[in-house]
Amino acid sequence: MLKTDSSLEEHLIDVRRNLHQEPELSNEEVITTKKIKNWLNEAGIRVLDLPLKTGVVAEISGQQPGPIIAIRADIDALPIHEETDLPFKSQTPGVMHACGHDFHTAVILGAAYLLKQQESQLKGTVKVIFQPAEETGHGAESIIETGVLEDVEAIFGLHNNPFTELGTFGTKAGITSAGVDRFEINIKGKGAHAARPYEGIDPIIIASEIVSSLQNIVSRQLKYNDEVVISVTHISSGSTWNVIPDTAYLEGTVRTFNEDIRKSIPEKMERIIKGAAYSYGAEAELIWHPGPPSVNNDEQWTEFVKALAEEHGYNIYETEPSAGGEDFASYQQTIKGAFVNIGVSGSYGLHHPKFTLDESAILPSAKYFADLAEKAIEQLTNKK
Repeated sequence: MLKTDSSLEEHLIDVRRNLHQEPELSNEEVITTKKIKNWLNEAGIRVLDLPLKTGVVAEISGQQPGPIIAIRADIDALPIHEETDLPFKSQTPGVMHACGHDFHTAVILGAAYLLKQQESQLKGTVKVIFQPAEETGHGAESIIETGVLEDVEAIFGLHNNPFTELGTFGTKAGITSAGVDRFEINIKGKGAHAARPYEGIDPIIIASEIVSSLQNIVSRQLKYNDEVVISVTHISSGSTWNVIPDTAYLEGTVRTFNEDIRKSIPEKMERIIKGAAYSYGAEAELIWHPGPPSVNNDEQWTEFVKALAEEHGYNIYETEPSAGGEDFASYQQTIKGAFVNIGVSGSYGLHHPKFTLDESAILPSAKYFADLAEKAIEQLTNKK
């Protein structure tokens, strides 16, 4: 076990760089999973035997029974070709840790090391989650489906923030991210020669009307402060310049901050899509892919994590709700907890091919999460 701050920091930076060089996409984190298991085993931390293709859950238990809490990191990378000059840049073409999940993994691994050192004094259990497939929005589900979290009373997670400085700590009670859903639209018209459009049913015209009309949901069917984003991000139809095609395909995303509004959107979209197609004699279908709901931080746990962050010397700020998604929200459907942002003084934003971060944020973050786990157990113990 690493005894000094300097040796622990050096090791955690090596962990982060090792992961950064060999990034893996969602649900493909096989090598990453093996590495994490090896690091945990070397430290004598028990890895739970779970039916997971990728991802790891470990457990650190004190000698006395007590409350069970969880801390979580995500481990997957993005389909982005890295454009940094780092000596440890990605060796996998087209794949990069451009969201800092390598940082998250190093932080939570470091917290696990520190908790292991204090295991004999721990009056409860900490489950340490290294979750796959956050970027797809469904990785948390694979952990939840194992049943390993059914006895967990509180859960905590983090994301790095490259736009805030080292030593900053952001969170807020309530909604902090959007519910994220994906949609597909298939339109079936009738092909024709471009010189005789009247002989066909043009799916491109219908697709254009649908794109424009979908924005009327936001501007005319919802209140001005309902905060909904509907974005069509992909359109494809046809293959040459002088033929009206048979079909068109659209794809996009809906972002919402209210669960009731979120549930109402597919029906509103369906009416527009079907109506536009019917008016031209075409057919159309909406395929809805629900993603993670909004991160919704428990008020008491939010105040708890903020107070502890102040003790650790962080400068606290209140985050603004983000239209980005985060599947930590899936855990919060049944477990109270809080999700926080930690400043890493990055040069570029998340998902950018030149994304970087300051690695000196790793050790303080690991210490914070180890302390958070211990203090959360104490808090739950005192409530009983």
